[in-house]
Amino acid sequence: MTHRHGIPSAPSSPLARVRLEDVSPHDGAAAPAYARAVGALVASLARRGAAVLELPASDAAVVRCALESARAFFRGRPAAYLYRAGRTLEDGELSPACMADAFRCLGKAARAALSAIARHLRLRTDVFNHLLDDAPLPVNEVSSSELLVAYSHEQPQSGQELMGCLRSSMPVVDRGFVTLVASDHPGIEVCDPNGHWYLADWGSGPSDLLLLTGSSLSHVTAGLCPISRYRDTNENRASLTFRLMPHANAILDCSPILAAGHPIRQIYQPIPASQFMDDSCAEEHDVFSHLEEPLQSQGNFVSDPSLRSVLSDPLSGAFLEDAMVLQCGHSFGGVMLKKVIEMARCTICNGEVDPASLFPNLALRAVATVVKMEDDRRLFHNAALRKRRKDVTDYADVPKCTRSSSRVHDEDGAENPAAAVKGVQYPFVVGERVLITGNKRTPEKFVGKKAVVTSQCLNGWYLVKALDSGESTRLQYRSLRKVPELQTQGPVSLRD
Repeated sequence: MTHRHGIPSAPSSPLARVRLEDVSPHDGAAAPAYARAVGALVASLARRGAAVLELPASDAAVVRCALESARAFFRGRPAAYLYRAGRTLEDGELSPACMADAFRCLGKAARAALSAIARHLRLRTDVFNHLLDDAPLPVNEVSSSELLVAYSHEQPQSGQELMGCLRSSMPVVDRGFVTLVASDHPGIEVCDPNGHWYLADWGSGPSDLLLLTGSSLSHVTAGLCPISRYRDTNENRASLTFRLMPHANAILDCSPILAAGHPIRQIYQPIPASQFMDDSCAEEHDVFSHLEEPLQSQGNFVSDPSLRSVLSDPLSGAFLEDAMVLQCGHSFGGVMLKKVIEMARCTICNGEVDPASLFPNLALRAVATVVKMEDDRRLFHNAALRKRRKDVTDYADVPKCTRSSSRVHDEDGAENPAAAVKGVQYPFVVGERVLITGNKRTPEKFVGKKAVVTSQCLNGWYLVKALDSGESTRLQYRSLRKVPELQTQGPVSLRD
């Protein structure tokens, strides 16, 4: 069986299909059909990363009209147009027909899906309305939500158009709350929580909307609603993509989720919607900049891999000190070599592999050994340098009185400051009188008091007894200072 566009048939989509009328908010008691529809929709989002909304006949006619308008507007040329309600057209600017009606229908469906998700989380169905644009929009205000009208054609082959194709096939995560996609031909692949990609809109028509969730919804629900990852296969089709976005002055926080009794992790802090969108745009820019580098310059990390990566096993990361060369000329080692032998086929050129024909790649082994030795020597040098810096820093932090009482001498009698800081400092002896200088953790009642050392503890700690009150406390040597000799009369007995 073959699809009318010439694409082989495929099994029906595993997504739940829910009628929009069944999940739309309404007055009065919730019917059993509403509870079943909400449960099916949320379960499909959790298990498959997407769901399908079936539009009523009147709304389906509007969407069908908008798709046909997109094909006629672009006249067979791959292109896209971004529509926002409330924005006035500039001089000479044209827009596809039916955009206002399509924006209204898809916006109503997106809000209904958002309210169903809120109901499933034990929240009010209108709990997120304050984060959205006012409905309808006030005069002279432009919508934050957007409708992308696109027409894609066969795969282009020129350099600049090829980059546009690569971008469209890259996994996408929308920044808004929910995304609805309508098209006249399937072409959206979704990644499920297990990392498997599948064609999500197979068998769907203009009256079916593919429902996806964005990063804003995941943030305001403290991660309870997963983020959908999808990609466009860039086939010959017209599509409408509606993104329900928060307005610019909204604050994305999880207070409703917390009030409903759900746990919230520390990473979900309140953040302005404008800042959240800017951060998301910066992440997308980094991904796209890495994609563009191979076409714009030859000196980049994609076309010029590091020497260590070439000489390492891609699976285990170990150096190829056991490299073996195949009949096809490719060399492998470590875990990848075992995998190639088990498959009896080269993973690079797909050529057959005869284990009896393998022989050692001595040149590659020698280079890998030398690079490994240099790598180990560099790591050892960096570790020794860090330790030396730490010793110097610790010695600089030790008080002068402590340094003088804990000096260490070499065999020839010369002082060795580095050796002095290696051990724990014990500048006082049992029975010696000291002055408690204290630190941030020392109780105020002991600061400035004279005491006598009653016991020497581990790691430079002492148990001292205040002379005036007789109370004992445990302090480190940095919190103590020797009493001048004129004020002392020798060591004090522990029985005093």
